[in-house]
Amino acid sequence: MNAHWRTPAGLHTASVRLPVEGEMPAFDGATGWLNSPPLTPAGLRGKVVLAGFWTYTCINWLRQLPYLRAWAAKYADHGLVVLGVHTPEFAFEHNPDNVRQATKDMGIAYPVALDNDYAIWRVFANHYWPVALYFVDAEGRIRHHHFGEGEYQQSEMIIQHLLAEAGSGDIGPALVSVDAQGIEAPADWATLRSPENYTSYERTENFASPGGVRPGQRYRYAAPARLGLNDWALSGDWTMEEQATLNTPDGRIVCRFHARDLNCVLGPAGPGTSVRFRVLIDGQPPGADRGTDVDDQGYGEVVQQRLYQLIRQRGPITDRTFEIVFADPGVQAYVFTFG
Repeated sequence: MNAHWRTPAGLHTASVRLPVEGEMPAFDGATGWLNSPPLTPAGLRGKVVLAGFWTYTCINWLRQLPYLRAWAAKYADHGLVVLGVHTPEFAFEHNPDNVRQATKDMGIAYPVALDNDYAIWRVFANHYWPVALYFVDAEGRIRHHHFGEGEYQQSEMIIQHLLAEAGSGDIGPALVSVDAQGIEAPADWATLRSPENYTSYERTENFASPGGVRPGQRYRYAAPARLGLNDWALSGDWTMEEQATLNTPDGRIVCRFHARDLNCVLGPAGPGTSVRFRVLIDGQPPGADRGTDVDDQGYGEVVQQRLYQLIRQRGPITDRTFEIVFADPGVQAYVFTFG
């Protein structure tokens, strides 16, 4: 695929000219399909295709998802096929059962290709992951792309333009209205001053436990008395590998952050197990500032491998100290994200 990364400005479906960026590659490398039999470029000819790379624990993609669902519902009868390419980041995201459950839980009815070997990623020459959208016309040609969140109105106008090119009739200029709730709500970009941070020893930043990281070793970490903004620390008996795994009860993770939302990708280490936890903010229960996965006293439970929303602040956004205490061993923490 020869891509020319140009983005049209001031898009209007009646006048825009979209360049041809290449032919849509085949999906032969898919390791499985959900919601559909295997799809091919030939079988999709005559349809407008919106192909999007995603992974189910990514907060950026979760905030894009309401638009994908809305477009799939609105334009399916006009010839649009929304096609998700699930390219996993973490080991547990390679498990088809996990992806199948996430797809069901999130109300995704459009086709999903499982890309466990990154084969589809490679034939698309994709370098932006997740949240990469490719807009394909009815002749199988890639006509536009978008990487990252945002520009939803422009993206929908491009869909309308390609459908009009394909002769789908007058679909009108009206755009979908999305009222995203919970974890799918847009980030509060104006107050966001904390970047995502991994708990793996190879990818983490600003780790503040005295003595630093002990890669791959079981070690009893301690948290310092004070943390700088975006510093984080472990307390208790942990092993830091691709993720941080708690070996004994009453382990803690603390971090200093500045954002409306704080999320964490968590999972139990063993199948069929669960881990109880409690969240505190500045040493107190979160109350009205709780996320969707905790109660107002901060209590919650890790029951599956996914992203958990732990804090959503209702008041003014300032530097705060987050703490999560795990009552049981066996939790695995992967990454913090903010919004």
